[in-house]
Amino acid sequence: MIDAHHHLWDLAAVEYPWLAAKGTPRFFGDPTPIQKTYGFDDFFADSVGHGATGSVHIQVGAADPLVEARWVQAVAEAQQDWRMAQVAFCDLTSADRSANLDELQRMSTVRGVRQIVGRAPGEDAETGTQDLLDNSEFLSGLQELGERGLSFDLQLIPELMDRMAQLLAQAPNTAVALCHAGSPHDRTVMGLSEWAKTLRALSDLPQVYCKISGLGMFQHHWEVADFKPIIQTCLDQFGAERCMFGSNFPVDSLYSDYDRLFEAHMACVPVSDHAAVFGETATQFYQL
Repeated sequence: MIDAHHHLWDLAAVEYPWLAAKGTPRFFGDPTPIQKTYGFDDFFADSVGHGATGSVHIQVGAADPLVEARWVQAVAEAQQDWRMAQVAFCDLTSADRSANLDELQRMSTVRGVRQIVGRAPGEDAETGTQDLLDNSEFLSGLQELGERGLSFDLQLIPELMDRMAQLLAQAPNTAVALCHAGSPHDRTVMGLSEWAKTLRALSDLPQVYCKISGLGMFQHHWEVADFKPIIQTCLDQFGAERCMFGSNFPVDSLYSDYDRLFEAHMACVPVSDHAAVFGETATQFYQL
């Protein structure tokens, strides 16, 4: 099993402003229980019981992205029997973009970049991350990733999918992993219907893959039945060969333990698709 989306953090080694901001609610809830070090040993203990042999670490808001990437590199190198790749942060609109990408590519674990386009409507209105879609340098950066053989991890909300698809169509050589199934934050029947319609703009692009991850962030008290229509839509639109499981731990540990989360995903994915969704797709996409 490969967990294609998780985080690690060591508060003594890397500075994370959002983990230091006590009492500040986030779109996914109250982060207080996870505002402590979550190292590889913690993640290994959570995941190994399900046959995990590798994983993909995703950047998670460090004050200095290169410090975080170097720390993750060191953590990965210390594991003898674990395959770990990482997706680091790079501001694709920065004048230093190429130099920063050069630095990241000196690290053997780096496979791609994540620069968040959208988290949730409320936070996006405050941070303005969606303004990336109007910045020509963002498109240029996406294109450069493809030229370098790097992928892009895409986190956004359904309201931005059509516009994002138009950009990605101009960067056809850049492989993209859609984080958290595109963040379907409205879990009403109508909300999921609209999400599924807009998701098609991305799933129609052959270079876009889908991470079935982070489904608890917008529905904390979930049941397996709540995940089923989301996962089925992802499989219908992308196919199992373009879908991969990610735990989003330790963020999703706010809503359940790893066992319950993993078993819920296993129950919602047809047995015939298990090999692809829980290992093969991520192995291929992230070159594990």
